[in-house]
Amino acid sequence: MSAESSNLSNIEHRAVIKYFIKKGKTPKEIFEDMVSVFQESAPSYTMVKKWARVFQQGRESCEDDPRPGRPVTVVTEENVRKIEKLVLADRIIKLWKIAEELQISKERVGEIIHEHMNMRKISARWVPKMLTPFDKQRRLHTSKDFLELVGDNIDEICDRIVTVDETWVRQYDPESKQESMQWTKKGERPPKKFKVQKSASKFMATIFWDSEGVLLIDYLKGDYYEWPILREFIGSGTRAVVQKRRGKLSRGVLFYKTMHLSTRRGFRGRP
Repeated sequence: MSAESSNLSNIEHRAVIKYFIKKGKTPKEIFEDMVSVFQESAPSYTMVKKWARVFQQGRESCEDDPRPGRPVTVVTEENVRKIEKLVLADRIIKLWKIAEELQISKERVGEIIHEHMNMRKISARWVPKMLTPFDKQRRLHTSKDFLELVGDNIDEICDRIVTVDETWVRQYDPESKQESMQWTKKGERPPKKFKVQKSASKFMATIFWDSEGVLLIDYLKGDYYEWPILREFIGSGTRAVVQKRRGKLSRGVLFYKTMHLSTRRGFRGRP
C-alpha cells in the first residue's frame, strides 16, 4: 500500500475498527492487522480499544461527539465592531469587562482584539509634564521656526545650539547603597540604614551644554522663573561660551530651553 493511501484520517481509522468489530475480531487482532497494513500511521492500541468498546456497545457514528461550550461563531463581524467601539471609547478597558458586556468568553475577546483588530496594550510612555493645547501649539510654531532656520545646514545649526536645563539640588548628601556596606560575620544581623529626610532648603542647578560637552553649571536659590534672573543666566551662559568655545559666539549661538530658542542677546519671549 502506498504512503498516501495508508495515511487515513481518524474517522477512517474508526470505520476500519467498526468493520472488524462487526466481523467479530478482538481489539488486539484489529490492532495487529492495522499495524501490518498502515505501519507507522496506524492508530495506537489505546485508541483501538476505546473505539472497539464503544462500537461493541452499539455506537454507529464514527464522528466525534459535539463538545460542550460556546461555539467559535462568536468571532463575528458584529462582535468585532462592538469590541472596537468599546476599546476606542475606553483605551484602558479590561478584557473581562468586555466579555461581561458582550456575554462572550475572555479568550474570544482577546483573540478578536489581537488577531482581528491587530491591537495590543502597552504601557504609557513617561513624559516630564502634561502639555496644554497652548504648549503644543507653541511647540509647533517653534519647531517650524527652527526648521526654517536650519534649512540644509543641519550640522552647522546643531553645532551652534546651547541647551539649558535645570534640576533641584537639596542640601544633604545621601549615603549610597555601596557606601553603606559593612563587613559582618556570619549570623550577625545586617546593619540598618535609616531614611534621610529631605532638607527644606534647596538650590536650582542650571546646566548649559553644547555638542562638545558641558559649558557651565550654575546654582540659584530662589525663583528661577523670574525674568531678570533668566536673563542673568543667559548672560552667564554667553560668558561661558566666550571662555570655552572661542570663535563660536561670532558665528551665532542659539540657547535652547523648553522649546524656546534665543539668540545670544537674550530670549525672544518669556518661557
